[in-house]
Amino acid sequence: MLNSVRIVLVNTSDCRNIGSAARAMKTMGLSQLVLVDPIEMPNGQAQALSAGATDVLANAKVVSTLEEAITDCGLVVGTSARSRTLPWPMLDPRECGEKLISEVSEYPVALVFGRESSGLTNDELQLCHFHVQIPANPEYSSLNLAMAVQTLSYEVRMAFLAQDKQVQKTKAEQGKCTDSETEQDYPVVAETERMFDHFEEALKATGFIVPSHPGLVMTKLRRFINRARPDTKELKMWRGILSSVEKSAKK
Repeated sequence: MLNSVRIVLVNTSDCRNIGSAARAMKTMGLSQLVLVDPIEMPNGQAQALSAGATDVLANAKVVSTLEEAITDCGLVVGTSARSRTLPWPMLDPRECGEKLISEVSEYPVALVFGRESSGLTNDELQLCHFHVQIPANPEYSSLNLAMAVQTLSYEVRMAFLAQDKQVQKTKAEQGKCTDSETEQDYPVVAETERMFDHFEEALKATGFIVPSHPGLVMTKLRRFINRARPDTKELKMWRGILSSVEKSAKK
C-alpha cells in the first residue's frame, strides 16, 4: 500500500535536501520519489545525506512538470505554508495521512512539496485536491524541506498502521478478510484536467468567459469542483452536460 504513496518535490534547489528527504521517506516505509524540474540533480552529497536511502534516490523519477508527476493520481495533496487569496480545502497533517491511506488502495496518491524558498505556486496548488499545512509555532515556523517530508510521512505511516491494525482485528473477529466495497471511484488527475479544459471551452462558447479577459472564473471553478470532489460517474455526467452546452451554443 505504501508503494503507491508518491512524494513529489518541485523545483528543489539543493540536492542535499533531496537526500535528506529520501532518508525521511525510507524511515517511514515510503519509496516512491518524483523530482519535478530539480535545479540540482542528486549527487554524492545527496547520497551522503540520504544515510542509506540511496535506493530511494536511485529509483527517483525525474519529470519536467507537476502535471506529469501526478497525471495518474486519484488524490493529490499540496503543502502550503501560508493562506492564499482563494482558500482551498485544507487538511491538517493527521487528516492528510488518513485521507491518503483511505484512498491509496484505489490508485496512486501524491503528497507535493514546493521550493525551499517559496513553496508551490498558486497554479501548482490548483492542481491539488486538498492543501495541508503543518501547524508549527507561529513565532518560529521555520521547517526545512526534509523536516516537512518527515512530519507528513510519519502521519502517512501512522494512518497505514492504524488501518492495518483494524484489518487484522477484523480478520480475527470474522475468521477471514473482508474487503469493504468502494463507495466512490474517483477520477485521476488527467481525467479531471480534461474536464476543466472542456469546461473552459464550453464557457467560452457561451460567452461567459471572454478569452481576452478570462478573470478568475476557472480558478474559482477549480476550487468549487475540487471541494465537491466529483467521482468518476459524476465527472462523466459533467462532460455530457458540457457537450450539450457546446452544441446549444453553436446553434
